[in-house]
Amino acid sequence: MFVSNPLHDLAMIETKPNALDQAAARQGWDLPEAFQHLRHLLEARMGNRGNCEFIQVLRLMEAMPKDDVAPAVTQAIRLGAIGFDAVKLIALARLERRPPRLDLAAYPHLPRTIVRTTVAAAYTVLVPAAAA
Repeated sequence: MFVSNPLHDLAMIETKPNALDQAAARQGWDLPEAFQHLRHLLEARMGNRGNCEFIQVLRLMEAMPKDDVAPAVTQAIRLGAIGFDAVKLIALARLERRPPRLDLAAYPHLPRTIVRTTVAAAYTVLVPAAAA
């Protein structure tokens, strides 16, 4: 009887990323839906390079449990930080039980936010003129 482990083939598939869909070991691999969603987002954003990035995400499961990688994939999608680096950082932070610190410079497509210090005088607009 032949038992196939999809993780064993990922290094080889990484050299030929277009073979990902035809890989025998990947057939029947039970991955959460978030992985497929991530793959579609990566391919939409990066074209063929998205396949390579997705394979790198799958290879994370060579070093850490799927139960840590899957929530990291979901959180990366929710944050809009679509990529291997983000998934890896989130997964590592999960393992180390600390909040992830993402370098947003790697994600120029994300909107920038500016948080200014509040000036107390700005709240005077909330006070009716008669009370002032």
